[in-house]
Amino acid sequence: MNKEATMSDKPLPDIQAGLDDRGIAIDRVGVSDLEYPIHVMDRDGNPIPVSAKVSMSVHLPHHFKGTHMSRFLEVLAKHEGEVTMRTLPDILHDLKDRLDAQSTQIEVGFNYFVTREAPVTGMPAKVRCHCTFIGESNGAEDEFTLRVETPVTTLCPCSKEISEYGAHNQRGYVTIDVKPVKDDKGSWEMVLIEDLVEVAERSGSAPIYSLLKREDEKHVTEQAYDNPVFVEDVVRNAAIILREDSRVASFSVKAVNHESIHDHNAFAVVIQEG
Repeated sequence: MNKEATMSDKPLPDIQAGLDDRGIAIDRVGVSDLEYPIHVMDRDGNPIPVSAKVSMSVHLPHHFKGTHMSRFLEVLAKHEGEVTMRTLPDILHDLKDRLDAQSTQIEVGFNYFVTREAPVTGMPAKVRCHCTFIGESNGAEDEFTLRVETPVTTLCPCSKEISEYGAHNQRGYVTIDVKPVKDDKGSWEMVLIEDLVEVAERSGSAPIYSLLKREDEKHVTEQAYDNPVFVEDVVRNAAIILREDSRVASFSVKAVNHESIHDHNAFAVVIQEG
């Protein structure tokens, strides 16, 4: 098919740019759940390819009929390399320019794998954590949030105290949201994914490992038994660590236990605003 058969000299109408007379602005409009390949950086600065789920949106003034959805993809294609707290402001600003928007938002979620060595045998294996980069530019300032969900082991203090032997334990999930402080040049202080994974693991009864031999399993079982925690303990433990981190401007911590002897989950949340 030749060019003449597919394109016309007559410009196509731009319906989205038309006027709307209902007087209602839209706080966020855009694209969501877009699977897209990106690179994130590990703690040594090495690029790691991941498959991300991306959502992008803008504020739409009341007088515009709609936004141009294809332009979101154009901006993302331009920045499909590194996506980190260093590059998110550029993406947000390009979205504002390309879509003539006052404010823009982006969320990039992906699975990130950290290497954990078994505590006795030292055998390495990967543990999956789910991460999200959340960025927003509202015209006055840019904001960035790093969210990391980490699996941990928790053992119930009450069960240990009242039982003749043993105690019930379960897998828990600790989700930490952190907004970094800005340095003198206006750049965010670097908070690594691995940093928040370690905070979560220190706050539970024991870390989660993918690979455990019998001697490792004995060690982890006894470690959890010696360090029982409620969900309340988990979020308080994490909050204490985060409060002492000078790179952290504000944070929230949520712990969820997938209870092993109940048909419900237990959760707790601590929020500290900057």
